[in-house]
Amino acid sequence: MAIPEVVLRELGLADYESTLQAMKDFTDSRVADTADELWLLQHPRVFTQGQAGKAEHILGAGDIPVIQVDRGGQVTYHGPGQWVLYLLIDIKRRKWGVRDLVNMIEQSIVHLLSEYGIDAEPWPDAPGVYVGGEKIASLGLRVRKGCSYHGLALNVNMDLEPFGRINPCGYAGLEVTSMARRLPDVTLDLDAVGQRLLDTITGALAAPSSTWRPSSS
Repeated sequence: MAIPEVVLRELGLADYESTLQAMKDFTDSRVADTADELWLLQHPRVFTQGQAGKAEHILGAGDIPVIQVDRGGQVTYHGPGQWVLYLLIDIKRRKWGVRDLVNMIEQSIVHLLSEYGIDAEPWPDAPGVYVGGEKIASLGLRVRKGCSYHGLALNVNMDLEPFGRINPCGYAGLEVTSMARRLPDVTLDLDAVGQRLLDTITGALAAPSSTWRPSSS
């Protein structure tokens, strides 16, 4: 069966809890020929705690709400100036494993950042993308019935202070950065970065998996 075209949705600034419920509803209602979807959006300030998250990684949330969610991983922060991309993908139909999806996301972010002159890399033991040891993009996924939801968050031009209220992704002392911090002399167009993120992930979904899978050597 041919894989349907990917549907792209740009949702603007969207409430976290209602978006989470919409992802669950979409995933539960999928049938064999349901098209995959990518949802690009930003969230109002919120901490989200993964299903195995430990309370001690929240150092002091203050005025920012903490929401328990069903993705993997520990606590992270979402806020304006950060692009969130949710990947509603039937990985079973694509004959992918979770690791294939993670690799695709990480390599796509690395490629995008390289277009802006930022040298980034994934870490094998800590999902996400890093620049000089500082985290610039996070990943959190859930797979149900062979289909993924949740996704990635890329720090573009945002207030990074709330990351100091948590151990980001469960790592005490982990520093967090953004594209704006790494490019202090560049005026970033937030919307343009979002479009490039959509284009890059869409292109990766259409490409043979061998183009983004790490070499086995």
